[in-house]
Amino acid sequence: MPILTILPAGITARVAEGSTVLDGLLAAGAGIQPKCGGKAQCASCHIFVHDGRKTLSKIQRDEHERLDQVVGVGPKSRLACQARLGAEDVTVEVLSFSSGF
Repeated sequence: MPILTILPAGITARVAEGSTVLDGLLAAGAGIQPKCGGKAQCASCHIFVHDGRKTLSKIQRDEHERLDQVVGVGPKSRLACQARLGAEDVTVEVLSFSSGF
């Protein structure tokens, strides 16, 4: 099982391969609350992937289109609800927390 490291808090969680990064964030109690229910429609789960980007699922059209509309997007940007974990460990930075950190 890959380890998901969540910055800036430095929390880690073991997450099943094939799960979304959002699943891992929720399991770790990151306090993130996606407004669209994980359907790539709101970008409230925008994250930066610092390590392990190549192990994540490839970005799909819906996610790419939504990210094009988000201020502050960079080459490390993903939507946690769309990025699925592979076999390798991943480190992400969550930009806003509603609670917990």
